[in-house]
Amino acid sequence: MRMFISLCSVSFFRRLSLNPAKLCTRCFSAKSPDIRDGLSSFLMRSLNFSRPLALAVSKRFPRATSNSVENSRAVMKYFQKLGFSDAQIRSSVIVCPQILFADIGKTLKPKLDFFQGLGLVGADLGNYISKSASVLSVSLNKRLVPNVQILKGVLFDDKDSRDLIVVLRRCKWIVSKDPESVLSRNIAFLESCGVTGYQHRMLLKRQPSLFVAKESRLNDLVSRVLKMGFSPNSGMLAHALYSVSCISAKTLGKKVKLFRDFGFTEEDVILMLRRAPTLLRVSEEKLKFGIDFLLNIVKCKRTLIVGRPSCLMLSMEDRVVPRCRVLQVIKLRGLMKKDPSFTEMLELNEEAFIERFISRFRDDTDQLLIAYKGHILDV
Repeated sequence: MRMFISLCSVSFFRRLSLNPAKLCTRCFSAKSPDIRDGLSSFLMRSLNFSRPLALAVSKRFPRATSNSVENSRAVMKYFQKLGFSDAQIRSSVIVCPQILFADIGKTLKPKLDFFQGLGLVGADLGNYISKSASVLSVSLNKRLVPNVQILKGVLFDDKDSRDLIVVLRRCKWIVSKDPESVLSRNIAFLESCGVTGYQHRMLLKRQPSLFVAKESRLNDLVSRVLKMGFSPNSGMLAHALYSVSCISAKTLGKKVKLFRDFGFTEEDVILMLRRAPTLLRVSEEKLKFGIDFLLNIVKCKRTLIVGRPSCLMLSMEDRVVPRCRVLQVIKLRGLMKKDPSFTEMLELNEEAFIERFISRFRDDTDQLLIAYKGHILDV
């Protein structure tokens, strides 16, 4: 008897490197498995989650119960009923796993009905939610509805909500922020800078993230644009803001240096950017090739490029180089008494260019066409 007691004593367990408390816990837990195992199993089986991802999600919800797993199944079926694909449901859960435990009637349905009312239905709704599922975790009446109303005010005549849907897709968190302290504040600030009406609408459609940017970032962008010489009341201010917001200050500096390396003055650069702010979004490689081609091959004067900087944004392969070849043939054959301006040649649409510089020269039409379309014939 004494020997049995000794074997069962705590010291005996310690000599075997076993913790009697943990041993008891393991015995009981083997009979009642952790409910999180059920959740991770559901995620792997129903949503094709990898085991590490399923376990990671399960650990985020330590209070999950058997009812939680049942609710997750119901949520999945609800999404399927709305037309979501399995891949869209999976992506939605990865983005915002708490939707699995949301009340369908009180939380999910009212919000999804709201988005359906905006025109997002079926696969379109699934595509949007799969990338922006976090919108289902914010208040419908305090965030979603007021933010959408503000956006509609900026977009004004967007009757079918097409522009609104574009904005929602481009900036998934634009309706999740506090409407007064973020969206309304930034709109008021931009209006104070002269960005109103059509400019406001254009900027919202192209770069909606600006409207929910931090106040310091928005101030910095406006400051950089004003330093470039844009007037607060300039019609090009919104275009400049859009272009500057797409690149870093370092990239902007590199592009300005590129122009300076080709002999353009700082004033030249400012004038070009005022006339064509979107020039900033052209790659350095394309800018370098375009400037070099116009200055050294076509022999354009810098003043012509400064006057029409948009020519640097045209396709070199499909427009600039082919039309240069046509100009060379015209000069070589003396078809025109006065050489045409190459920058003006670039601005003409296809039909007008062919009529003015190819079709009118009947005896040379074939050679001009070969010069113009040679890059296509060689393919």
